[in-house]
Amino acid sequence: MKLELDNFTWTREPKEWLMTEDMIEITSAPHTDLWQRTYYHFRNDNAPVYQMETDEKYFSFIVKTEFDSKHRFDQCGIVMYLDSDNWLKASIEYENERFQHLGSVVTNHGYSDWATVEIDASVQSMWYRFSRREDDYCIECSEDGIHFKQMRICHMWEGKDKIRFGIYACSPEDSSFKARFTKMSLVECQWRAHQGQKPDDLDAPGK
Repeated sequence: MKLELDNFTWTREPKEWLMTEDMIEITSAPHTDLWQRTYYHFRNDNAPVYQMETDEKYFSFIVKTEFDSKHRFDQCGIVMYLDSDNWLKASIEYENERFQHLGSVVTNHGYSDWATVEIDASVQSMWYRFSRREDDYCIECSEDGIHFKQMRICHMWEGKDKIRFGIYACSPEDSSFKARFTKMSLVECQWRAHQGQKPDDLDAPGK
């Protein structure tokens, strides 16, 4: 199902943005970011996010991102922002002329983590698929919008009821870039139920 952008609302509306029927473009502002405490000790909570609200427990949200980032830490992608202490995001974060970080951050109760893999700095487009199964979540990425690869599975302690999810873009240092979001859709949950892994039978012969 194609998403109507009118269903979305801003948390911290950016100064510069453009919207058409099937595209939204955000111009990031300098010194904007989302991070809580871990390792760096600072708390940054001023990135603009554009989200819709739902109490649906099983779904997948898909979006294509395109960007012209060229300064360290410039980033854009998907987000589920509940409040300052509870959120997750996935994005490509520019590092230098050689590589970027494709990764995700999960923040539970005021502490962030960061899981990444290095990709070439020439990449300027990525699809994401964000899936929910009650209070567990899966983030995937794709270069073509067809073949998705798992980035992360996580639990959100405050993500069991009504949530908000959508897109974001930010520039933690003194820079700015344009991030475009298209092909947004909401579909049946593509993260299939796990059939269950039976524990080893420790009483079986030979164990």
